[in-house]
Amino acid sequence: MASSNFVDYVKIFCRSGKGGSGSAHFRREKFVAFGGPDGGDGGKGGSIILRGNSHYWTLIHLKYKRHLFAEDGHAGSGSRSSGKDGQDIIVDVPLGTVARDAETGEFVGEVTEDGQQLVLLKGGRGGLGNWHFKSATNQAPRYAQPGEEGQEGAFILELKVLADVGLVGFPNAGKSTLLSVVSAAKPKIANYAFTTLEPNLGIVEYRDFKSFVMADIPGIIEGASEGRGLGTRFLRHIERNSILLFMIPADSKNIGQEYGILVNELERYNPELLDKQRLLAITKSDMLDDELIGQMRAELPEGVTSVFISSVTGYNIPVLKDMLWEALNRPE
Repeated sequence: MASSNFVDYVKIFCRSGKGGSGSAHFRREKFVAFGGPDGGDGGKGGSIILRGNSHYWTLIHLKYKRHLFAEDGHAGSGSRSSGKDGQDIIVDVPLGTVARDAETGEFVGEVTEDGQQLVLLKGGRGGLGNWHFKSATNQAPRYAQPGEEGQEGAFILELKVLADVGLVGFPNAGKSTLLSVVSAAKPKIANYAFTTLEPNLGIVEYRDFKSFVMADIPGIIEGASEGRGLGTRFLRHIERNSILLFMIPADSKNIGQEYGILVNELERYNPELLDKQRLLAITKSDMLDDELIGQMRAELPEGVTSVFISSVTGYNIPVLKDMLWEALNRPE
Protein backbone atom coordinates (compact mmCIF):
# COMPACT_ATOMS: atom_id res chain seq x y z
CA MET A 1 0.00 0.00 0.00
CA ALA A 2 2.96 2.33 0.37
CA SER A 3 3.11 2.75 -3.41
CA SER A 4 -0.57 3.51 -3.84
CA ASN A 5 -1.55 6.92 -5.17
CA PHE A 6 -4.96 6.68 -3.58
CA VAL A 7 -4.97 8.50 -0.24
CA ASP A 8 -8.34 8.97 1.45
CA TYR A 9 -7.27 9.91 4.98
CA VAL A 10 -4.87 12.62 6.13
CA LYS A 11 -4.28 14.60 9.31
CA ILE A 12 -3.19 18.21 8.86
CA PHE A 13 -2.17 21.00 11.23
CA CYS A 14 -3.34 24.49 10.32
CA ARG A 15 -2.74 28.00 11.59
CA SER A 16 -4.56 31.04 10.29
CA GLY A 17 -2.84 34.42 10.05
CA LYS A 18 -2.76 37.03 12.79
CA GLY A 19 -4.46 40.35 12.08
CA GLY A 20 -2.22 43.32 11.46
CA SER A 21 -1.91 46.02 14.13
CA GLY A 22 -3.66 49.34 13.77
CA SER A 23 -1.46 52.41 13.47
CA ALA A 24 -1.18 55.14 16.12
CA HIS A 25 0.07 57.67 13.54
CA PHE A 26 -0.57 61.43 13.56
CA ARG A 27 -0.80 63.64 10.52
CA ARG A 28 2.32 65.69 10.12
CA GLU A 29 2.54 68.20 7.28
CA LYS A 30 4.07 71.61 6.77
CA PHE A 31 1.81 74.39 8.01
CA VAL A 32 -0.42 71.82 9.78
CA ALA A 33 0.45 72.09 13.44
CA PHE A 34 -2.10 69.69 14.82
CA GLY A 35 -3.07 67.30 12.06
CA GLY A 36 -4.76 64.84 14.36
CA PRO A 37 -4.74 61.04 14.35
CA ASP A 38 -4.70 59.32 10.96
CA GLY A 39 -3.44 55.82 11.73
CA GLY A 40 -4.85 53.17 9.37
CA ASP A 41 -6.34 49.80 10.22
CA GLY A 42 -4.38 46.56 10.17
CA GLY A 43 -5.03 43.97 7.48
CA LYS A 44 -6.95 40.75 8.07
CA GLY A 45 -4.97 37.58 8.63
CA GLY A 46 -5.16 34.84 6.02
CA SER A 47 -7.69 32.00 6.44
CA ILE A 48 -7.35 28.27 5.79
CA ILE A 49 -9.96 27.21 3.23
CA LEU A 50 -10.87 23.90 1.57
CA ARG A 51 -12.21 24.13 -1.98
CA GLY A 52 -13.93 21.38 -3.93
CA ASN A 53 -12.24 20.41 -7.18
CA SER A 54 -13.91 17.86 -9.45
CA HIS A 55 -10.56 17.08 -11.09
CA TYR A 56 -9.13 15.69 -7.85
CA TRP A 57 -9.93 12.16 -6.68
CA THR A 58 -7.43 11.64 -3.86
CA LEU A 59 -5.82 13.50 -0.95
CA ILE A 60 -2.30 12.47 -1.90
CA HIS A 61 -1.23 16.10 -2.42
CA LEU A 62 -1.68 16.63 1.34
CA LYS A 63 0.17 13.48 2.37
CA TYR A 64 3.54 15.25 2.45
CA LYS A 65 2.28 18.77 3.14
CA ARG A 66 0.49 18.48 6.44
CA HIS A 67 1.36 21.88 7.93
CA LEU A 68 -0.55 24.84 6.51
CA PHE A 69 0.28 28.31 7.84
CA ALA A 70 -1.54 31.34 6.43
CA GLU A 71 0.07 34.76 6.11
CA ASP A 72 -0.33 37.42 8.82
CA GLY A 73 -2.08 40.68 8.04
CA HIS A 74 0.13 43.76 7.59
CA ALA A 75 0.08 46.70 9.98
CA GLY A 76 -1.75 49.91 9.13
CA SER A 77 0.10 53.14 8.38
CA GLY A 78 -0.43 56.89 8.22
CA SER A 79 -2.97 58.73 6.09
CA ARG A 80 -5.53 56.17 7.20
CA SER A 81 -3.88 53.59 4.97
CA SER A 82 -5.01 50.09 5.81
CA GLY A 83 -2.51 47.27 5.96
CA LYS A 84 -2.54 44.54 3.33
CA ASP A 85 -4.61 41.45 4.12
CA GLY A 86 -2.72 38.22 4.69
CA GLN A 87 -3.01 35.75 1.83
CA ASP A 88 -5.50 32.93 2.33
CA ILE A 89 -4.39 29.34 1.87
CA ILE A 90 -6.89 27.61 -0.39
CA VAL A 91 -6.51 23.83 -0.58
CA ASP A 92 -8.21 21.98 -3.42
CA VAL A 93 -9.75 18.69 -2.31
CA PRO A 94 -11.80 16.03 -4.11
CA LEU A 95 -15.56 16.10 -3.87
CA GLY A 96 -16.76 14.05 -0.93
CA THR A 97 -14.10 15.29 1.52
CA VAL A 98 -15.20 15.46 5.16
CA ALA A 99 -13.34 17.55 7.74
CA ARG A 100 -13.33 16.73 11.46
CA ASP A 101 -11.57 18.20 14.48
CA ALA A 102 -8.64 15.87 15.21
CA GLU A 103 -8.91 16.26 18.99
CA THR A 104 -12.67 16.08 19.55
CA GLY A 105 -13.77 14.23 16.41
CA GLU A 106 -16.39 16.95 15.93
CA PHE A 107 -17.76 17.32 12.41
CA VAL A 108 -16.54 20.58 10.84
CA GLY A 109 -18.02 20.35 7.36
CA GLU A 110 -17.94 18.56 4.02
CA VAL A 111 -17.19 19.53 0.45
CA THR A 112 -19.51 17.96 -2.11
CA GLU A 113 -19.66 20.47 -4.99
CA ASP A 114 -17.11 21.80 -7.43
CA GLY A 115 -15.92 25.23 -6.29
CA GLN A 116 -17.56 24.93 -2.86
CA GLN A 117 -15.45 26.48 -0.10
CA LEU A 118 -15.21 25.40 3.52
CA VAL A 119 -13.37 27.67 5.96
CA LEU A 120 -11.43 25.59 8.47
CA LEU A 121 -9.86 28.53 10.34
CA LYS A 122 -10.65 32.22 9.98
CA GLY A 123 -7.83 34.72 9.93
CA GLY A 124 -7.59 37.23 12.77
CA ARG A 125 -9.22 40.63 12.31
CA GLY A 126 -6.98 43.62 11.83
CA GLY A 127 -6.73 46.18 14.62
CA LEU A 128 -8.33 49.61 14.29
CA GLY A 129 -6.13 52.65 13.77
CA ASN A 130 -6.09 55.49 16.29
CA TRP A 131 -8.33 57.78 14.25
CA HIS A 132 -11.27 55.53 15.21
CA PHE A 133 -10.81 56.52 18.85
CA LYS A 134 -10.86 60.28 18.39
CA SER A 135 -13.61 61.93 20.42
CA ALA A 136 -14.62 65.31 21.80
CA THR A 137 -12.78 64.60 25.01
CA ASN A 138 -9.77 62.87 23.43
CA GLN A 139 -8.63 64.69 20.33
CA ALA A 140 -5.27 62.91 20.12
CA PRO A 141 -5.56 59.23 21.05
CA ARG A 142 -2.09 57.72 21.19
CA TYR A 143 -3.19 54.10 21.04
CA ALA A 144 -4.49 51.72 18.41
CA GLN A 145 -5.84 48.21 18.47
CA PRO A 146 -3.51 45.25 18.11
CA GLY A 147 -4.45 42.66 15.55
CA GLU A 148 -6.52 39.67 16.56
CA GLU A 149 -4.61 36.45 17.05
CA GLY A 150 -5.01 33.72 14.44
CA GLN A 151 -6.41 30.30 15.18
CA GLU A 152 -4.73 26.93 15.03
CA GLY A 153 -5.84 23.34 15.16
CA ALA A 154 -5.43 19.86 13.77
CA PHE A 155 -7.99 18.42 11.38
CA ILE A 156 -8.68 15.00 9.91
CA LEU A 157 -9.72 14.95 6.27
CA GLU A 158 -11.53 11.86 5.05
CA LEU A 159 -12.58 11.19 1.50
CA LYS A 160 -15.89 9.44 0.88
CA VAL A 161 -16.11 8.56 -2.79
CA LEU A 162 -19.06 10.17 -4.57
CA ALA A 163 -20.76 7.77 -6.97
CA ASP A 164 -24.26 6.92 -8.15
CA VAL A 165 -23.79 3.17 -7.83
CA GLY A 166 -21.56 1.39 -5.32
CA LEU A 167 -20.57 -2.24 -5.86
CA VAL A 168 -20.78 -4.28 -2.66
CA GLY A 169 -19.58 -7.84 -2.32
CA PHE A 170 -17.04 -10.27 -0.97
CA PRO A 171 -13.54 -10.36 -2.46
CA ASN A 172 -13.38 -11.96 -5.89
CA ALA A 173 -17.12 -11.47 -6.54
CA GLY A 174 -16.53 -9.94 -9.97
CA LYS A 175 -16.91 -6.26 -9.06
CA SER A 176 -13.78 -5.08 -10.85
CA THR A 177 -14.59 -7.17 -13.90
CA LEU A 178 -18.05 -5.62 -14.17
CA LEU A 179 -16.63 -2.10 -13.84
CA SER A 180 -14.08 -2.80 -16.58
CA VAL A 181 -16.85 -4.06 -18.89
CA VAL A 182 -19.41 -1.26 -18.44
CA SER A 183 -16.90 1.65 -18.27
CA ALA A 184 -13.46 2.70 -19.44
CA ALA A 185 -11.98 2.08 -15.99
CA LYS A 186 -9.10 -0.39 -15.86
CA PRO A 187 -9.01 -1.79 -12.32
CA LYS A 188 -6.58 -4.55 -11.38
CA ILE A 189 -8.24 -7.93 -11.94
CA ALA A 190 -6.96 -11.33 -10.77
CA ASN A 191 -8.38 -14.58 -9.47
CA TYR A 192 -7.57 -14.07 -5.80
CA ALA A 193 -9.07 -12.19 -2.88
CA PHE A 194 -8.37 -8.52 -2.21
CA THR A 195 -7.14 -7.76 -5.70
CA THR A 196 -8.77 -4.34 -5.33
CA LEU A 197 -7.10 -2.36 -2.57
CA GLU A 198 -8.55 1.05 -3.40
CA PRO A 199 -11.89 2.30 -4.77
CA ASN A 200 -12.09 2.61 -8.54
CA LEU A 201 -14.53 4.93 -10.31
CA GLY A 202 -15.93 4.46 -13.78
CA ILE A 203 -18.41 6.40 -15.90
CA VAL A 204 -21.05 4.07 -17.33
CA GLU A 205 -22.47 5.28 -20.63
CA TYR A 206 -26.20 4.83 -21.07
CA ARG A 207 -28.63 5.51 -23.89
CA ASP A 208 -29.01 8.95 -25.48
CA PHE A 209 -25.63 10.19 -24.21
CA LYS A 210 -26.65 9.73 -20.59
CA SER A 211 -24.28 8.33 -18.01
CA PHE A 212 -23.80 7.55 -14.32
CA VAL A 213 -20.83 6.93 -12.04
CA MET A 214 -20.08 3.47 -10.64
CA ALA A 215 -17.62 2.77 -7.79
CA ASP A 216 -15.86 -0.53 -7.21
CA ILE A 217 -15.43 -0.73 -3.42
CA PRO A 218 -12.77 -3.15 -2.08
CA GLY A 219 -14.25 -6.43 -0.90
CA ILE A 220 -16.04 -6.81 2.41
CA ILE A 221 -15.63 -9.88 4.61
CA GLU A 222 -17.56 -11.01 7.65
CA GLY A 223 -16.38 -8.91 10.59
CA ALA A 224 -15.34 -5.95 8.41
CA SER A 225 -17.33 -3.55 10.59
CA GLU A 226 -15.09 -4.61 13.49
CA GLY A 227 -11.88 -4.14 11.51
CA ARG A 228 -11.31 -7.55 9.94
CA GLY A 229 -9.80 -7.75 6.48
CA LEU A 230 -9.62 -4.25 5.08
CA GLY A 231 -11.91 -3.32 7.95
CA THR A 232 -13.75 -0.04 8.01
CA ARG A 233 -11.14 1.62 5.83
CA PHE A 234 -13.37 1.53 2.77
CA LEU A 235 -16.82 1.00 4.25
CA ARG A 236 -17.23 4.77 4.50
CA HIS A 237 -17.06 5.08 0.71
CA ILE A 238 -20.39 3.25 0.49
CA GLU A 239 -22.08 6.05 2.46
CA ARG A 240 -22.04 8.41 -0.54
CA ASN A 241 -23.51 6.00 -3.10
CA SER A 242 -27.12 6.49 -4.17
CA ILE A 243 -27.64 2.80 -4.98
CA LEU A 244 -25.91 -0.28 -3.61
CA LEU A 245 -25.45 -3.10 -6.10
CA PHE A 246 -24.75 -6.30 -4.16
CA MET A 247 -22.74 -8.83 -6.18
CA ILE A 248 -22.58 -12.52 -5.31
CA PRO A 249 -21.08 -15.22 -7.57
CA ALA A 250 -23.39 -17.92 -8.91
CA ASP A 251 -21.09 -20.64 -7.51
CA SER A 252 -21.54 -19.45 -3.91
CA LYS A 253 -22.67 -22.10 -1.44
CA ASN A 254 -25.60 -20.03 -0.20
CA ILE A 255 -26.46 -16.78 -1.97
CA GLY A 256 -29.07 -15.79 0.60
CA GLN A 257 -26.67 -16.31 3.47
CA GLU A 258 -23.89 -14.30 1.81
CA TYR A 259 -26.32 -11.48 1.07
CA GLY A 260 -27.39 -11.50 4.72
CA ILE A 261 -23.77 -11.25 5.90
CA LEU A 262 -23.12 -8.27 3.62
CA VAL A 263 -26.27 -6.48 4.79
CA ASN A 264 -25.39 -7.21 8.42
CA GLU A 265 -21.89 -5.72 8.06
CA LEU A 266 -23.29 -2.54 6.51
CA GLU A 267 -25.91 -2.25 9.24
CA ARG A 268 -23.34 -2.67 12.01
CA TYR A 269 -21.14 -0.03 10.43
CA ASN A 270 -23.93 2.48 9.74
CA PRO A 271 -27.65 1.55 10.00
CA GLU A 272 -28.54 4.41 7.65
CA LEU A 273 -26.93 2.48 4.78
CA LEU A 274 -29.93 0.16 4.76
CA ASP A 275 -32.14 3.08 3.72
CA LYS A 276 -30.44 3.15 0.32
CA GLN A 277 -31.89 1.38 -2.70
CA ARG A 278 -30.47 -2.10 -3.15
CA LEU A 279 -30.12 -4.37 -6.17
CA LEU A 280 -28.65 -7.86 -6.33
CA ALA A 281 -26.57 -9.18 -9.22
CA ILE A 282 -25.70 -12.89 -9.40
CA THR A 283 -22.35 -12.84 -11.21
CA LYS A 284 -20.54 -15.49 -13.26
CA SER A 285 -23.91 -16.78 -14.52
CA ASP A 286 -22.46 -17.91 -17.85
CA MET A 287 -21.95 -21.33 -16.21
CA LEU A 288 -25.72 -21.71 -15.61
CA ASP A 289 -28.48 -22.91 -17.91
CA ASP A 290 -32.05 -21.60 -17.89
CA GLU A 291 -33.33 -24.47 -15.76
CA LEU A 292 -30.73 -23.94 -13.07
CA ILE A 293 -31.32 -20.17 -13.09
CA GLY A 294 -35.03 -20.83 -12.54
CA GLN A 295 -34.30 -23.06 -9.56
CA MET A 296 -31.86 -20.57 -8.04
CA ARG A 297 -34.21 -17.63 -8.53
CA ALA A 298 -36.72 -19.23 -6.16
CA GLU A 299 -34.07 -19.30 -3.42
CA LEU A 300 -32.92 -15.68 -3.75
CA PRO A 301 -33.46 -13.30 -0.81
CA GLU A 302 -36.80 -11.53 -0.75
CA GLY A 303 -37.29 -7.80 -0.87
CA VAL A 304 -34.48 -7.02 -3.31
CA THR A 305 -34.64 -6.89 -7.10
CA SER A 306 -32.17 -9.36 -8.61
CA VAL A 307 -30.66 -10.22 -11.98
CA PHE A 308 -28.31 -12.93 -13.24
CA ILE A 309 -25.34 -11.52 -15.19
CA SER A 310 -22.03 -12.47 -16.74
CA SER A 311 -19.42 -9.80 -17.30
CA VAL A 312 -17.37 -12.17 -19.46
CA THR A 313 -20.09 -12.99 -22.01
CA GLY A 314 -22.15 -9.81 -21.55
CA TYR A 315 -25.19 -11.80 -20.44
CA ASN A 316 -27.87 -9.44 -19.06
CA ILE A 317 -25.44 -6.51 -18.80
CA PRO A 318 -27.83 -4.22 -20.76
CA VAL A 319 -30.64 -5.37 -18.47
CA LEU A 320 -28.56 -4.49 -15.41
CA LYS A 321 -27.81 -1.01 -16.79
CA ASP A 322 -31.54 -0.48 -17.41
CA MET A 323 -32.32 -1.52 -13.83
CA LEU A 324 -29.68 0.82 -12.41
CA TRP A 325 -30.81 3.78 -14.51
CA GLU A 326 -34.44 3.21 -13.55
CA ALA A 327 -33.51 3.02 -9.87
CA LEU A 328 -31.40 6.18 -10.08
CA ASN A 329 -34.27 8.12 -11.59
CA ARG A 330 -37.01 6.67 -9.43
CA PRO A 331 -38.91 9.43 -7.57
CA GLU A 332 -38.28 9.34 -3.84
